[in-house]
Amino acid sequence: MEMRRSNTIIAVATIVACAAVTANADEVVKIGHVAPLTGGIAHLGKDTENGARLAIEEINASHLVVGGKNVVLQLEAEDDAGDPRTATQVAQKLVDDKVVAVIGHLTSGTTIPASKIYSDAGIVQISPSATNPTYTQQGFKTAYRMVATDAQQGPALATYALKNLHIKTIAIVDDATAYGQGLADQFADAARSQGIKLISRDASTDKTIDFRAILTKIKGEKPDAIMYGGQDATGGPFVRQAQQLGITVPVLAGDGVCTGKLVDLAGKGISQVICSEAGMALEKMPRGTAFEKKYTERFHVPIQTYSPFAYDAVYIIVDAMKRANSTDPQKLSAEMQGTNYVGVLGRTQFDQHGDIKNPVISLYHYVDGNRTLLDSVRM
Repeated sequence: MEMRRSNTIIAVATIVACAAVTANADEVVKIGHVAPLTGGIAHLGKDTENGARLAIEEINASHLVVGGKNVVLQLEAEDDAGDPRTATQVAQKLVDDKVVAVIGHLTSGTTIPASKIYSDAGIVQISPSATNPTYTQQGFKTAYRMVATDAQQGPALATYALKNLHIKTIAIVDDATAYGQGLADQFADAARSQGIKLISRDASTDKTIDFRAILTKIKGEKPDAIMYGGQDATGGPFVRQAQQLGITVPVLAGDGVCTGKLVDLAGKGISQVICSEAGMALEKMPRGTAFEKKYTERFHVPIQTYSPFAYDAVYIIVDAMKRANSTDPQKLSAEMQGTNYVGVLGRTQFDQHGDIKNPVISLYHYVDGNRTLLDSVRM
């Protein structure tokens, strides 16, 4: 009860403070954020929203001035429910609401279809987490991302499996989404090129929670490891059921599975998981410790995965505004290629496609229920 009361007081104080700041503004500038805020991966969406919100609150407290005007930022947070069709509807709503830029979307399956709408409107889109290479290969000058791609994440995971786990055979299962299938494809190509034999390839959906039929088949195939492409909401039950069926081989997965919530979702099977994240580990980020402290003090929940990336993305947008000396979306967009921002993640620069330069892949396992860094690979 006391915690609820404290949170209410903080929320009311924040509203009052925001109202006071807005009252003194010459211009209110809207920045959109889109992620699933409902559904199985809502915790991941709320994590990136929190990161963006924290940045905006800090910037407003610092009294932002752009083009001689006192500017107040306003976060327009929308829920795409992880659904591609909803994502395009929400994207159009943000365009109609005249946001100057968008942080989002979370998944590749929503980020890619929404990107054309933002491109047509000339609005910068920075995804803090979408890893499918297609996103930045469409030729859109407005599309950027804060993380490595699956073309880097898949091979890094396959190389670790070969060199450190000495895997010779593997079975692959994915959730048939742009993210899960895309990562599994990249992993499969890299694994085959390194001499790992692919025994089987199965597909489920991003709503599947009963994997016993697939896993029973895989158990009979006796692979050295299993690779799962998907999110933690389905990856957790996948790992849990594998353990319950007596499958004891390593389960390899990407960043969608590699979260703090996986510990509860996977049960005893958590010790079999080795997973990758398409960015630098929080403890390795130059300002990661300070960010974690601010984040937990503000929101009273642990960081999931990509909130630091959303946080820096907001600051990168503001940096572009300052260099453009304008809040006009077109002028902001023209400055994005020149980004050279040093933040929580360290230095962020973009290549000609909108991908980050010098990306890092982090590899983890779980020890006593805690996600623990195994290795960091700079690509």
